[in-house]
Amino acid sequence: MANAVINIANRLQDILDRTRCVDGLAPLLLRLYLAPVFMQAGWNKLSHFEDTAAWFGNPDWGLGLPMPEVMAALAAGTELFGGALLIVGLAVRWISIPLMVTMLVAAFAVHWDNGWLAIADGSSWLANERVMEAQERLAAVKGVLQENADYDWLTGRGSVVILNNGIEFSITYLIMLFSLFFTGAGRLFSIDYWVAKLFRDQAAS
Repeated sequence: MANAVINIANRLQDILDRTRCVDGLAPLLLRLYLAPVFMQAGWNKLSHFEDTAAWFGNPDWGLGLPMPEVMAALAAGTELFGGALLIVGLAVRWISIPLMVTMLVAAFAVHWDNGWLAIADGSSWLANERVMEAQERLAAVKGVLQENADYDWLTGRGSVVILNNGIEFSITYLIMLFSLFFTGAGRLFSIDYWVAKLFRDQAAS
């Protein structure tokens, strides 16, 4: 009986192992998910560069960073060009490092005080006092809309919510980049793979 179970387990493992021929799909999907997120963020910073630099430098309502123009340019460039590199799979492990740094800064310098949740969901076990207080504001907003507007039409494509702006997204992106740092761009579907293969073939010849 035990041998039969072991044989079945080994056969199932063999089936799983055969999927490794396309294991490059996982990092490819991570790259294609992250790329537009970073490129959009970088483009927004460049499109409103003066406002971005002011926010980076102001200690009262911004980050209070030194050399705000330089820091804003570095952040925008990292996100915009880093996203482009993720798409084609070029220097993925290298670009993951500064992208992870930007996510750490975003998480702990910008979003940390807001808690985990990106959207103020009072039913979540991760809700903090800020989120719970936002439920009163949300109820007031819904009341105003129901009395003064076509509420069914306004919510026909989704519920009215209040953004909490917590660390949820930045930490999620950080973990995805962390995975790419160790796996690289992946086999077959990246420039990194074919460049490395070319160099290995030349070294072997």
